[in-house]
Amino acid sequence: MPGSKPIWTVSEITNALKEMVQEEFPFIEVEGEISNYRPSGVGHVYFTLKDAGAVIAAALFRGRSEQIQVKPADGMKVIASGQIDIYPPRGTYQLIVENLREAGRGHLLETLEERKRKLAAEGLFDQARKKALPPYPRHVAVITSPTGAALRDILQVLNRRSAAPRITVLPTLVQGGEAAQMIADQLRRAAVYNLGEVVILARGGGSLEDLMPFNEEVVVRAIAECPLPVISGVGHEVDVTLADLAADIRAATPSAAAELVSDRSEDLLLRVKGFRREAADILQNRLSQTRRRLDRADRPALLDLLRSKLMVAMRRADEAQSALRLGANKHLDALNRRRELALRSIMDSSPHAILARGYARITRKSEDIASAAMLSAGDNIDIHFAEDRASAVIKNSSSPKTPSVEFLEAK
Repeated sequence: MPGSKPIWTVSEITNALKEMVQEEFPFIEVEGEISNYRPSGVGHVYFTLKDAGAVIAAALFRGRSEQIQVKPADGMKVIASGQIDIYPPRGTYQLIVENLREAGRGHLLETLEERKRKLAAEGLFDQARKKALPPYPRHVAVITSPTGAALRDILQVLNRRSAAPRITVLPTLVQGGEAAQMIADQLRRAAVYNLGEVVILARGGGSLEDLMPFNEEVVVRAIAECPLPVISGVGHEVDVTLADLAADIRAATPSAAAELVSDRSEDLLLRVKGFRREAADILQNRLSQTRRRLDRADRPALLDLLRSKLMVAMRRADEAQSALRLGANKHLDALNRRRELALRSIMDSSPHAILARGYARITRKSEDIASAAMLSAGDNIDIHFAEDRASAVIKNSSSPKTPSVEFLEAK
């Protein structure tokens, strides 16, 4: 339609932008801090350059990386020279690095070094304050992400052992702004509620930024204050955090942390099996020695010795039997006396026995009369004695005092 704006395809606009960028920035130098450093297996190097407000992806291909003197690493502040390139299939842009020179240590590493010096001066990394692991832990607390690979690795190691300990998982975030405080809270919770004999603090590998919660002061202090031994298994073997320095034992990986715990339990099981075999061997040796002595012994003398021991044992058995019989008889006599006393008490408390002692029972139409207040003038009552009874008519019941009674003939 005349006057309408042109319609671009995705490829057209992307290629146009690529040409504009390459014309505007044919060769530039960018200063920033390296993070997320990832060398590839074929020699290429990929990383991110960042500052306080933005990030840009960067690629250093093998032909150039072999010629550059600076060895890039996370946290290093560098000046990267190269060309901006847009990759149309993904619609992303990156800096193709031709040269690198160090511009000074990155702010992140400087902050970590300053924090490390401060905490070290307080003695939080001192070897003297580190606690030993229990010899054979039967209960292990694991502080990690409930969905991460670190937990799966730990459980796989612990559960394949024949002497696997009880495991309590305390879930937490392991990266991000809220992770450090959550990790510290779970360390305190494990100690307050005694959720294990030893604590494994773990997460898988990641960039320097990913591992920053394990460099936070709140986590380091929580580890140092924890009364339970803490094993750190954070990242890969090359990753060392401040949490690793504060922990009682540092393991290279989460799996290695689990091995430290399970090896001790497995060692206990092996030692028990060894003791069992040793005891069986000792018993077998003693039996063999006794059998050989019996074979060499003077048989008549041996029979006399056995006969003497048998007589002593029989005499002791007779004495024990007599003592048992005497004790049983005494016990039965005591039970009989207690039974007779109980029967006598029951008989003395029976209604017939009470009536035989001169008391009487008064009823009105089979209803027991407990007091004079229950009677009225003219009521017919029966008076029961031990052997017979009499009938009577109430003459007067107007007074709360005992009513007058007119006796009729005995029945």
